[in-house]
Amino acid sequence: MIAAQSASYYSKQRLSILIIDRNPEPTIGKKTINGWVCGDAVGKNTVDYMTERIKIAWGNPEIEHPVKGVMAFSPDRETSIPFDGDGYMLNRQQLPQRQLRDAKKAGVNIQYSVALRGLIYENGTVVGVEGTNLVTNEPFKKTAKVVVDATGVTSMLRNGLSIKSKIERKIDRDDLESTGRHIMKFEQGIPDKTDFDPDYCIIHLDQDIAPGGYGWVFPKGKNKVNIGLGVQQKELIKRNQRLGAHDDVTKLINDYVKMNKAIKNPKLSDDPMDSNNVTGNWQVSVRRQNDCLVANGYMLVGDSAWMPKPLDAGGIGPAIVAATILGKNIVNAIEANDVSETGLWQYNIDFINDYGYKTAGLEIFRRLLQTLTNDQINYGMKHFLSKLDVEAISKGEHPDFGTVGKLGMMIRGALNKKLADGLRFTAQQNKVLTEHYYNFPKKPEGFDAWQKTLHHILDESYSKIEV
Repeated sequence: MIAAQSASYYSKQRLSILIIDRNPEPTIGKKTINGWVCGDAVGKNTVDYMTERIKIAWGNPEIEHPVKGVMAFSPDRETSIPFDGDGYMLNRQQLPQRQLRDAKKAGVNIQYSVALRGLIYENGTVVGVEGTNLVTNEPFKKTAKVVVDATGVTSMLRNGLSIKSKIERKIDRDDLESTGRHIMKFEQGIPDKTDFDPDYCIIHLDQDIAPGGYGWVFPKGKNKVNIGLGVQQKELIKRNQRLGAHDDVTKLINDYVKMNKAIKNPKLSDDPMDSNNVTGNWQVSVRRQNDCLVANGYMLVGDSAWMPKPLDAGGIGPAIVAATILGKNIVNAIEANDVSETGLWQYNIDFINDYGYKTAGLEIFRRLLQTLTNDQINYGMKHFLSKLDVEAISKGEHPDFGTVGKLGMMIRGALNKKLADGLRFTAQQNKVLTEHYYNFPKKPEGFDAWQKTLHHILDESYSKIEV
């Protein structure tokens, strides 16, 4: 939706733009049969990014509740880190309706109830899409100068891309988190800002509650909450073995809700504006974005490009930034009459410069965090995070952990020495990776060598972290 509106804005509505969605109009944008399953949180800075550039502003009811930031708590709840700054809790059922009105005003055409199956090719270039009209059951085909793929993390279009391209097709299972959440109404229980705070999104780091991920309690009002968690499958298996349990994500979520003392008598939301969206599970990518975002006549954006931030799986912010950028790139390419990989290449560079430069470093940091015990997380958050590190995290950047070196012999125990080494190492690798991303090739010809170096740095990092 944002990519379409951005292209309309930058072309002054001179382009013919079509959005294709598999849902009928009342549920446009619905991700799964369970609804628009999402954490619903987005930073104000990314919404402002969009508003400043393409003049799209959101308000009520799509913005349901403002927040002052995110608070991450250690497993023992003794240390908290504030990050991300002002933000919004969105109502994901209402947002697509707002976007639909805006898109129609911007002269964008909409095709509902079509399930896309694949791309149409001509001379090594993507020239359209094909699928099935779910109302008439007839085949659907449409040609275009450029196809923008926003069909989600398991995109059939990307997976089946059959022209020569630098785009990665498949995601590694370990780079996915299984997540789920409920939208609930509740009565006030025991007031405790580590359990619920109407002004802050709360994150709980705890390898027993949410192995390899985290639990979240995101306020949607004084008596309404988006509550859920994400896990890495590999870490969940280890956790179950460690505790002699057989828990799945749904069981973990329900246990997490029961454990929350601030939330009394929780029930799934009965708000009409949540009617198709109260509970559900989904998969989120937690790696850097796809190494290449374009092919001849084809571009990736949002979850289909694996854009959610590796550290917290937040996907709305990077998708907004990328879609805003993409509209301008697509207009420039069509006006220059070059929608080849080369003609669309600038999108890679622009996204990296505004957001993507930090994701590979965060991916390594996330991998390190997934190897830590609760005791190590408690110790690390208490002793190793300086004010500068917290500021870096709050900007969505990789912390520097400069204090770790200064602590020297004060670090207690072999496990915490190993943690200190790990933190130092990820900070050092992050500098190398950020620099490498800023040197992303200006043309496709330099990509293979750039990617080879990237994978060398990443492989070296993973093998060191997993020792």
